[in-house]
Amino acid sequence: MAERYNLIVIGSGPAGRRAAIQAAKLGKSVLIIEKGRRVGGVSVHTGTIPSKTLRETVLNLSGWRERGFYGQNYKVKANISADDLKKRLLATLDHEVEVLEHQFCRNRVERVQGTARFLSRHKVEVIGASGEKTLYSFDNILICVGTKPFRPENIPFDGTHIIDSDEVLDLETLPKSIVVVGAGVIGVEYATIFSTLDIRVSLIEPRDTVLDFVDRELIADFLYDLRDRGIQLRLGSKAEKIERRGNGCRTTLDNGRVMDSDMVLFAAGRLGATKELNLDACGLETDHRGRLSVDRHSFETDVPGIYAAGDVIGFPSLASTSMEQGRIACCHAFDVTIEDVPEHFPYGIYAVPEISMIGMTEEQIREKGIAYECGVARFRETSRGHILGINRGMMKMLFSLEDRRLLGVHIIGEGATELIHIGQAAMTLGGTVDYFVNSIFNYPTLAEAYKIAALDAWNRMHHGVSEEQAGNTEEQPEAETDGQLVA
Repeated sequence: MAERYNLIVIGSGPAGRRAAIQAAKLGKSVLIIEKGRRVGGVSVHTGTIPSKTLRETVLNLSGWRERGFYGQNYKVKANISADDLKKRLLATLDHEVEVLEHQFCRNRVERVQGTARFLSRHKVEVIGASGEKTLYSFDNILICVGTKPFRPENIPFDGTHIIDSDEVLDLETLPKSIVVVGAGVIGVEYATIFSTLDIRVSLIEPRDTVLDFVDRELIADFLYDLRDRGIQLRLGSKAEKIERRGNGCRTTLDNGRVMDSDMVLFAAGRLGATKELNLDACGLETDHRGRLSVDRHSFETDVPGIYAAGDVIGFPSLASTSMEQGRIACCHAFDVTIEDVPEHFPYGIYAVPEISMIGMTEEQIREKGIAYECGVARFRETSRGHILGINRGMMKMLFSLEDRRLLGVHIIGEGATELIHIGQAAMTLGGTVDYFVNSIFNYPTLAEAYKIAALDAWNRMHHGVSEEQAGNTEEQPEAETDGQLVA
């Protein structure tokens, strides 16, 4: 006889953990099936937490944040090694796992280790490490197995010189040079992290642009910064061949260019980790990337009672949104009424420098034909920015000319992923340009950039700028962003 649960969750990443605990709070019986030896999923062990911990460790040990004052050669620690990076990483991961295990135990969420496989619409079997099989049945099930790196057969991955994004954390030595294939979020993050360690980086992308969902003005600023640091950008170029050459690698581009490096990181996409689930048995199909389709309001698949959330359903593939997707799926499964989720959510890219945004980009506003105004603040114009030695970074705010409401906030630079939440709160509550102009911010802080950018927009909104000129900041002198009201 198969033991029955109100909810079975396959995967203990952000979506799985939030759904499981929510169901337990509702008094439901819950079982988490986790393939890995420890709970946490991709987010804790190879994705979000490790990459962000690695980033912070690199920024600290390299002295990156202090170079504005002490020069480009300044370092907190000379000769940074792979072991230096791993020490902080292992401590952080142990803490994350301990917290999760405590949460599951406190809420009486049961767990089993093994690979889940559907047998029918209401049954799964779990295959343990030694091959033993256990049968479980369920009322509802949530699939949140995450993703794995896309590994083309023609790429000779070896785990040391030619690696994928999951293998970065296992490096025994740091390269002197690296080619990163793929300028998506993961590729850009790792390329800039390696560059911060003064490793020579080349970034290859077959498209002519990067991060197309980000405001173009921010991307222009970002790419300028990368080139200024010496990162070679090979946009509009495809890696035709990657091979080992002696103690290094050779990457041949479709234009015939040859690039030699100590290491190649292939970060061109990820696949849904659904291959072993035997989805045919429950009537589900995936797309060519192994991802599942769901109703974006309930996260229920085409099969009633079977839900999916997190990276396995595609964009935006963020830990933050995955958590909320898991909670919503759980509430829908057990007929719990919840308020509508706000339309806009913050997006963070943990490159060096950080990028974060919420709301519409300037390009999207123009496509919709909305009359708008734009305000910009440069971090170097703030006292806090000067204290921190920040030479670059900016905040861009977009306001409607019709009702003065905030339409979008876009930030690049130190603390961007933290600062964005002020804009998120204002947008959710219908905040206007007047709110920021009339508010008082702690001084000196980077958050003061909100007031400077709002004043920049306010000054033009009150000085007869035509709608045709609205939003065109290219010819505006920087003096107009000094945060001073013009009489």
